[in-house]
Amino acid sequence: MTRLARRFTTFTVLLALLVLGCGWLWPGLVRAADVHAPIRTLVLYDAPAAGVDGNRLGKAYAIMLRNLLGHWDTTVELLPMQRYTAGKLDGYDATFYLGSHYDLPVPSAFLLDARDTRKTVVWFKYKLWQHDSQPGADFNTRRGFAVQRIRGLNALPSASQPRPGFFSHVTYKGRVLRKFYDYNTTTGTVSADPDVGVITISDPARVQTLVYIDNPATGEQLPYVVRSGSFWYVADLPLSFIGPGDRYLVLCDLLHDMLGVKAETARQRALVRFEDVSELVVPANARQLADVLHERRIPYGIAVIPRLRDPLGAYHQGTARDIPFAEARSLKAALGYMLPRGGRVVAHGWTHQYGTLRNPSTGVSGDDYEFWDMTRNRPVPEDSTAWALDRVDQAVAELGKGPYKPFAFEAPHYQASPKAYAAIRQRFPVTWGRLVYYTSDTPDLDPKNPDRDFAVGQFFPYVIRQDHYGNKVLPENLGNIQYDLSSITMSAGTPQLAADLLEHAANAKVVRDGFASFYFHPFWLSPGFRRPGLKDFKAVIDGIDALGFVWADPVAL
Repeated sequence: MTRLARRFTTFTVLLALLVLGCGWLWPGLVRAADVHAPIRTLVLYDAPAAGVDGNRLGKAYAIMLRNLLGHWDTTVELLPMQRYTAGKLDGYDATFYLGSHYDLPVPSAFLLDARDTRKTVVWFKYKLWQHDSQPGADFNTRRGFAVQRIRGLNALPSASQPRPGFFSHVTYKGRVLRKFYDYNTTTGTVSADPDVGVITISDPARVQTLVYIDNPATGEQLPYVVRSGSFWYVADLPLSFIGPGDRYLVLCDLLHDMLGVKAETARQRALVRFEDVSELVVPANARQLADVLHERRIPYGIAVIPRLRDPLGAYHQGTARDIPFAEARSLKAALGYMLPRGGRVVAHGWTHQYGTLRNPSTGVSGDDYEFWDMTRNRPVPEDSTAWALDRVDQAVAELGKGPYKPFAFEAPHYQASPKAYAAIRQRFPVTWGRLVYYTSDTPDLDPKNPDRDFAVGQFFPYVIRQDHYGNKVLPENLGNIQYDLSSITMSAGTPQLAADLLEHAANAKVVRDGFASFYFHPFWLSPGFRRPGLKDFKAVIDGIDALGFVWADPVAL
């Protein structure tokens, strides 16, 4: 066995940018989550000693899996594998082991318990071969398969051959889902997670191969997910480098079977939200978009920025502006038209910017971060639950208790510190969008620090009842229509067109309980941009309809 993973970037989760069909149901394992007690789950993760580069990587993965398990009525315990004690998995309905580090020893107690238990065990990626060192060394005999080696890149990349290929394509329910890969020819850095466990099946009568993975460059195919009785093996870690067309969706769907639960609804649903609606909104644009959805009887969210601030005068000819909601005529005109036509208010921060700084763009509401210092990639100096709670309360107070009262909160640019998330949770039981999760409450993301924390961005293909922070999260998994804005703002994001969003929606169909959820900026209808915003918006709505999704009222989820 070789450790190719050491040559590559250890971990990157793609913050996929503004990025159900039937599955298998096993006899005797289906349970109705709304009838039984919560499903008890244990998530074990690798935790190398302090000072080892990437020592908190395993916890980052564990948080991500914990979030997905929060889609169901579950209790979830996260535990470093090195603290496992004999018999512990007997107290859980399902145990998941995230093998993220190649050669970190697995306690003998867990190897023996996992080999012999009739409880559900799901093992990911590395170190299954450590069973061979145990007394009797008969894992293969008992389970009918083994993993004794790893396959990575077909060859080391170079300037002349930047994409040598690897096992990268997973076909699932008719969709080809691809693992992410990027090679920087200047630095020689690979951003990918190419390693997969090579599964050797000795007893096909006992082992079900549920999913395969292909190596397009060599034409080879390997089992990707196998199941032997109550024991599951997934050949890689589908929580790394996630995106809307990634094998991550396979895990999101198969968790139904791993937990033995039915889909919560036979319908696959859709959500849409209008983003960054502030005093800068053009009421005529808002009216056109509201009419499109009202004619189709589609309810929708409105991410409202209550207070407009432009402390540096970037949008007002050098004159600083501060417009509270009470004086926001354009915003109130837009909301006055949209709310009776299916709009539901979401508080999108208070000012959606931070003080008088460019954080990192213009300092204007809607452009910059509010609960995170993006210029230094760390919490703001004032970071505390009390400081963040004051801003949340200011947003609630400005919008008031009448028709503008928000039902959910959305952190600006989907990013806030753990302390800010704690504040948000005190006032709002629901968040909508994607969140960033950290491996500590006081994150240190300095890449020069071997004990650095990880920040992982995660999207969800379904509703999460309770995430790592205790939030109920409404999904946003498609991204948004994004034309090229690089000449206007630093936070422009990667361009995405209507066709890209519909491709993401088609991928989302592989997930039971799955959603097609996106957002749209009303400013794309402004003539100055010279973009087909209204046409493309209608195309996404009609395309999601054609795929069979049913539009949901976000307030009712």
